[in-house]
Amino acid sequence: MIQPSSASHTFRFSALTPDGQTIRGTVSAASEAEAVAWIRRQGNLPLRAEPGGMGGIRFLLGWLPSGNLRFASRRHGLRRTEVTHLTRELSVMLAAGQDLDRAMRFLVETASGARMRTVLERIRVALRDGRSLHVALASCPDSFPPLYVGLVRAAEAGGSLPATLEHLAGMMERERALVATIQSAMIYPALLSVAAVGSVVLLLTQVLPQFVPLFMENGAMLPPSTRLLIGVGHWLGQYGGLMLFGLFLIGIGVRWILRQPAPRLRADRLWLHLPVIGVLLRETIAARFTRTLGTLLTNGVPLLAALGIVRDVIGNRAVLGAVDQATDTARSGGVLSRSLGASGLFPSRTIHLLRLGEDTAQLGPLALRAAGIHEEQVRLRVQRLVALLVPLITIIMGAMIAGIVSSLMLAMLGLNDLAQH
Repeated sequence: MIQPSSASHTFRFSALTPDGQTIRGTVSAASEAEAVAWIRRQGNLPLRAEPGGMGGIRFLLGWLPSGNLRFASRRHGLRRTEVTHLTRELSVMLAAGQDLDRAMRFLVETASGARMRTVLERIRVALRDGRSLHVALASCPDSFPPLYVGLVRAAEAGGSLPATLEHLAGMMERERALVATIQSAMIYPALLSVAAVGSVVLLLTQVLPQFVPLFMENGAMLPPSTRLLIGVGHWLGQYGGLMLFGLFLIGIGVRWILRQPAPRLRADRLWLHLPVIGVLLRETIAARFTRTLGTLLTNGVPLLAALGIVRDVIGNRAVLGAVDQATDTARSGGVLSRSLGASGLFPSRTIHLLRLGEDTAQLGPLALRAAGIHEEQVRLRVQRLVALLVPLITIIMGAMIAGIVSSLMLAMLGLNDLAQH
């Protein structure tokens, strides 16, 4: 344990060294802000600093799928949309000539809620204590991720804080727009799927059983398809609730299994190799990777430190391993794009533009160019996927309902034959 000063609290921390390596340890300090400041004085970029006295409780809660009780605790950090809005406002005020203290005071006075006001006031107090902006932001890790702090740190060192904040706000807005595009496009197919399943279940459990007494009273010989559907409807009526509960338990079990490193790695690799979704996922990851890397590099962050920050925004273990291997290659003087291309997990367009950027010493701008291309590809592929899913779901739903109705009609025709004989 490291003790920078006489202190009464222990904080676990992780930080990024200037050469891009991640270090972890514990530090004793009077407050979280003091712990972050001490990490900064060592020449490292603080990524996370949290009290160290919760280890036992977290261990006891570790079996839960989420790893913690997020649904039972209040959110203390800012939402991504709030951070984006604050970044845009701060960049405008600084570009207009406002000093940082007056800009922060304006943001505190116009904060839309108590939570936002608390975070901003905490940052303003840290600034008035003589800390730099990136150190003040690092003291609020729930609101400002390492990428954000790293960019602000590079901007303060280069004297380009207003422009960097504007670029950062633009990057966050594009990322939010990309996510919103995917989510909005998937809403209609999801609702259509729920409607299709609900219609079939309603026919099998509520409509079809109304005809069963009529068939039994007349002693009709039901077609095999009708008997099958009556049996399925009876089973759903009796065990449908148990089936839903079983699916819920299976979902919890699968989620717990995927928290383990080896199964998660295999699952992430499998997702990347699926026929349609895998291609979309690769384009999305490539867009996020190149957008983040390009933004960091164009704002003065060294390549190794940028790669250390980029790894936190990937989310896929297979791609994360490829990035770590490429980072080791770049650290030893190798070619970044060649190592990424050897993994086979990035689109060829990404590798080509990164290689061109390395050859022309314009890796940052060409990474941003690649990000724009990938984001457009994601939007086009999502539109095509929705255009394919909607008629496919409609056809399947129509075929299932037509099958149920035709089976019922066959049974009714059998009753007419009995009446005639």
